[in-house]
Amino acid sequence: MTIQQVLLLVLLWMWLPHPCHTEMLFRRTPDLRPKSFGGRALGNDGKAVHRQKRGWMWNQFFLLEEYTGSDYQYVGKLHSDQDKGDGSLKYILSGDGAGTLFIIDEKTGDIHATRRIDREEKAFYTLRAQAINRRTLRPVEPESEFVIKIHDINDNEPTFPEEIYTASVPEMSVVGTSVVQVTATDADDPSYGNSARIIYSILQGQPYFSVEPETGIIRTALPNMNRENREQYQVVIQAKDMGGQMGGLSGTTTVNITLTDVNDNPPRFPQSTIHLRIPESSPVGTAIGSVKATDADTGKNAEVEYRIIDGDGTDMFDIVTQKDTQEGIITVRKPLDYETRRLYTLKVEAENTHVDPRFYYLGPFKDTIIVKISVEDVDEPPVFSRSSYLFEVHEDIELGTIIGTVMARDPDSASSPIRFSLDRHTDLDRIFNIHSGNGSIYTSKPLDREISQWHNLSVIAAEISNPKDTTRVPVYVRILDVNDNAPQFAVFYDTFVCENARAGQLIQTISAVDKDDPLGGQKFFFSLAAVNPNFTVQDNEDNTARILTRRNGFSRHEISTYLLPVVISDNDYPIQSSTGTLTIRVCACDSRGNMQSCSAEALLLPAGLSTGALVAILLCILILLVIVVLFAALKRQRKKEPLILSKEDIRDNIVSYNDEGGGEEDTQAFDIGTLRNPAAIEDKKLRRDIIPETLFVPRRTPSAPDNTDVRDFINQRLKEHDTDPSAPPYDSLATYAYEGNDSIAESLSSLESGTTEGDQNYDYLREWGPRFNKLAEMYGGGESDKDTS
Repeated sequence: MTIQQVLLLVLLWMWLPHPCHTEMLFRRTPDLRPKSFGGRALGNDGKAVHRQKRGWMWNQFFLLEEYTGSDYQYVGKLHSDQDKGDGSLKYILSGDGAGTLFIIDEKTGDIHATRRIDREEKAFYTLRAQAINRRTLRPVEPESEFVIKIHDINDNEPTFPEEIYTASVPEMSVVGTSVVQVTATDADDPSYGNSARIIYSILQGQPYFSVEPETGIIRTALPNMNRENREQYQVVIQAKDMGGQMGGLSGTTTVNITLTDVNDNPPRFPQSTIHLRIPESSPVGTAIGSVKATDADTGKNAEVEYRIIDGDGTDMFDIVTQKDTQEGIITVRKPLDYETRRLYTLKVEAENTHVDPRFYYLGPFKDTIIVKISVEDVDEPPVFSRSSYLFEVHEDIELGTIIGTVMARDPDSASSPIRFSLDRHTDLDRIFNIHSGNGSIYTSKPLDREISQWHNLSVIAAEISNPKDTTRVPVYVRILDVNDNAPQFAVFYDTFVCENARAGQLIQTISAVDKDDPLGGQKFFFSLAAVNPNFTVQDNEDNTARILTRRNGFSRHEISTYLLPVVISDNDYPIQSSTGTLTIRVCACDSRGNMQSCSAEALLLPAGLSTGALVAILLCILILLVIVVLFAALKRQRKKEPLILSKEDIRDNIVSYNDEGGGEEDTQAFDIGTLRNPAAIEDKKLRRDIIPETLFVPRRTPSAPDNTDVRDFINQRLKEHDTDPSAPPYDSLATYAYEGNDSIAESLSSLESGTTEGDQNYDYLREWGPRFNKLAEMYGGGESDKDTS
């Protein structure tokens, strides 16, 4: 028989239920005190030592879990040495599960379990047993405690905390690289047998991965696994108890393993040469095209940097790496010219920016491509000889003088003639003009530096064969100064001289300004237009001058105002001068020279009212004004008198009631039906909308005959209202919608007239009387005109 068969038989024997016949024996102890064993031992002093014996003799009870029998499971038997078998003793059980899970035969002391017990719920139970006398109910032995321990069986399979694990490992890893560790747990008793001893194995995922049986660590099993070939792997791990032997329980879990990227692939261009085209008119910075190298890696491992490493256009073009698309954008660095060069060749290199030193042997991690760029010819606009022009001209030049010339050419091989023009938005006053053929700019209006020192023009050049393709250039015209303005007084001077002034006394300091701007700066000279006996001018030679008196004393009675002409001239060429007149008033001054009065009439006024009197007069005037304003305000607030002062005051007055009538449905004021049918006039009724203060007896008026004219009918009604004392004292608007019975003129409507005007004869209108003369002239005259025509 082999070792495996022996182990299997032992395992099957352990699974079978075995009743325990352990007995707890009681020693006779009438006085319930423990007594010594019969055995002896020698003490240290050589004397015999007796060991006392306990009243309870017991061992632990063992019970297998998950009992499947139909009867109660037998646990064990309690027995006291004082039990004579006559039924005088009674066994009592207490503690964990006593009476429910565990019961005892009170006569025999047999203990049974009433149901299946799961060790994973509770591994042991602590109970207490006691034997008492049935008649006296007194214990014959002290209470003793014992334990029922549940023996484990392999009834729980290993379980993983997660059904699915996610792990990753770098690609190209060496064999044995740890990926992840999975751990299963078993609820069985690890200290009893092999029920909780777990062994791991791999069911799916070979030959790429392996698992350590004892630890559950998953490792790579193949070298150089490439993510670009396969990225995802699913591994199934089994955990089996009983040391992995046959008959053990097992559980599985799934591990999804992803190979992460490493930079093990260099960038590669899909082709070795590409050809791009660009018009020569493309401005600097224009994107010509792009190149892209593919990299099987992802993320930062696939990042590529592009650069131009060689070629004949390295100074004409740039390349920029686009990070989001990993493309190299080729742009124009300098202006292109088809007539100068038509083809450029570049060598572009793409290189990984993050290279892993472990994979240098797979390199080099870069690649190159040849880029050929063809420049296409376009009809280019004219090109000026300069980017801007600056012309300087004096402001006194004659009209039509050329101030400068701009030059432009056609850069194309055709060399088309150029036409020049001025942008009139930059020369709204049309001061300048340009020769359309040679670009000469000349003046068309006089220049004035004092009005505008700079003129910023824009010259347009266009090919005669293609006028839509234009080029602009700024032209700056600076107007140079010419001494064409005379100096003048800087400000208006209010000058006075005291009556008690002495000869040589300063009464005013004057200065001048000039609109011109000479190169050497302003320099003014001051002098008198003629010799003046009263005043003189002294030039300070700093563009100012002083006005001095030439005699003592001045009198307002004789002359109150002096006019002093002063000549101001500059020192530029040609010399410009002007004469400014100072008005000097003669004033009364105090001893310090402060002006008090300059009016000659002030001397004739008597020394009249004092300051206090003047203030009192002003206050009185102010009070009167306030009273007038208040009176006007009170008068406006006074209520207006009513139009009708009393009820007896009955006059023809127009009163506005500001109300709106009821329209055609308002029959309170009058009865319209009466006017429509005069024959049905009844006795006059009182108004229902107005309560009369005095009731009058209504008068019955005769009805109008059927042949009464409408005018007579209305006049009759009007007369009745005028003479009726019960009528309201205001004008009432009444509608007399009445038409007479017949008329000799018959109907005047054209609805029943003939279709042509020739069928009508209007001569009878003249027979109706003078009131129809105008109508007869209109129709009769028109007919005569028609006939004459």
